[in-house]
Amino acid sequence: MSITITLTDQDNSTLRTAAYGAVSLMAAAGAPHKGITHGCIALTSATGLVGHVLAAKSKDIHLHGKSVAELADQALPALTAAMSLLGEQYPGEADNFRGTVLVAVEAATQLGKGGPSPAVAAMARKITAALDAA
Repeated sequence: MSITITLTDQDNSTLRTAAYGAVSLMAAAGAPHKGITHGCIALTSATGLVGHVLAAKSKDIHLHGKSVAELADQALPALTAAMSLLGEQYPGEADNFRGTVLVAVEAATQLGKGGPSPAVAAMARKITAALDAA
C-alpha cells in the first residue's frame, strides 16, 4: 500500500534550499571540497519523500549573498522551517530530512586532515541547532 504525499512548490523549494543550504554553509565555513562533494551525494542519495524532493532537477534553490552571514540568514531559518513543515504534516519524513541533512554535514566534515576545523565544527553545530529548533 502506497501513500501519496503532496507538497506545494513552495514546500519543495524550502526543503531544497534548506538541505543544499546546509552543505553550502559547510563549504563556506571551509570544509574540504571532497567533503562537500560527498555531502551533495548524501543529499541526492536520500530515500522517501525527502529523496524525491532533493533529487528533482529544479532551479528553486534560493541562496544568495556575498558572505557566510548572508548565506546563514537564508539557510538556517529554512532548515527550521523545513523541520516544522514536515513535523506538522509528515513526522516520519521530518526524521528522514533531519537524518539526511546530518549525514550530509557529517560527510562534509569527515575528510579534513585531523578532523574538522573549528569553523567547520561550529557550523555543523549551528546547522544541528537549526534542525532542532522546530
